[in-house]
Amino acid sequence: MKPLLEVADLRKYFPLRGGLLGRAVGQVHAVDGVSFSLDRGETLSLVGESGCGKSTVGRAVLRLIAPSSGTVHLDGARIDTMPSAQLRPLRRRMQVVFQDPFSSLSPRMRVRDILAEPIRNFGLAKGAALEARLAALLEQVRLPRDALDRFPHEFSGGQRQRIGIARALAPEPDLIVCDEAVSALDVSVKAQVVNLLAELQDTLGLALLFISHDLAIVEHLTHRVAVMYLGKLVEVADRRTLFATPRHPYTRALLSAVPVPDPTIRRERVILAGDVPSPIHPPPGCRFHTRCPLAFDRCRQEEPVLRAITPTQSAACHLDS
Repeated sequence: MKPLLEVADLRKYFPLRGGLLGRAVGQVHAVDGVSFSLDRGETLSLVGESGCGKSTVGRAVLRLIAPSSGTVHLDGARIDTMPSAQLRPLRRRMQVVFQDPFSSLSPRMRVRDILAEPIRNFGLAKGAALEARLAALLEQVRLPRDALDRFPHEFSGGQRQRIGIARALAPEPDLIVCDEAVSALDVSVKAQVVNLLAELQDTLGLALLFISHDLAIVEHLTHRVAVMYLGKLVEVADRRTLFATPRHPYTRALLSAVPVPDPTIRRERVILAGDVPSPIHPPPGCRFHTRCPLAFDRCRQEEPVLRAITPTQSAACHLDS
C-alpha cells in the first residue's frame, strides 16, 4: 500500500540579511535533506533538541512555509509546488495542533465559531447538520456541550488543547501534525491528551506526525521514531527497536536523559560536551562529531548517509558502516 505522506530530500533554508540594503549574507540551514514516509493510521514521532528543525519540517509539510527544495507527496499528489488554488481542497486532509493552546485560538471567537469555521470553509455542513457535527466533535474530545458558547479564556490549558484538537478534527483530515502539542501542559493533563490522541487515531484511522522533545511521551504514543540533529535525520526505527537498541550516539544520549520510574534501575547518563553548532555554518563531515564521544577522523571529514542497518532501523553513523 502506498504511504499517505512521502517526504524526499526536504530542505528549508532561511536567508540572513544584513547591511543597508538588506542583502542576503548567509543562510540558516534549518532543514537539510530530510526524507521519510507515513502510512495511514500510523504515528511517526520526530524528536530532537530545540532548534534541530523538527517544527520547520512539520510546517513545510503542511505548506505553512514553502520548502527550499525537495518533494512532499500527499496520497500520491505532489503538494510542495502545487499552486494555492489547487492545494486548497487538499488542506482539508492535513491539519495541525499547535504547541500553545491559548495563542492558537482566537480570544474573540466562541468555541462554536472556532470549530464551525473549517467546516464552513470547506462546505462540509450547514444548519442542523453543522450543529450535530459540532456536538459530535465535543464528545470526541471529552468536552461538555455547553462549551460551544464559551470563550477560550474560560477553559484550562488542557481543555483549550482539546478544543485545538477538535478544530483539527473538524474537516475530517487524514493527517494531523502535532507540533509539541502536549509540551505546554501539566504532567497529568499531558497524559490525558496523549491518551485522547491515541484513542482518536484508533477510531478514525488518523496518521499523526508527532513532533516532540519528550521521549517518555513518544514511547507511549508512537509507532516509529525519527531522530533529528541540526537539520538532518540521524536515526529512524520502530519504537521497540529504537528504545531497546539505539544505534546512533546522539540517540543514546537522548535516551539516557529519560527518567526511569523504577528506583532500583540505574541508567548510565551520557553527557554531551559543548554546544550545538550553528546552523548557519554546519560543521563538515558528521554534524554531531563536535559533541560525539566516539568520533574519529572519518567523522570529521565525510558526512554519513542514513542507511538501513536492519529492516526496521536506519542510522547515519560511520560506526555502523
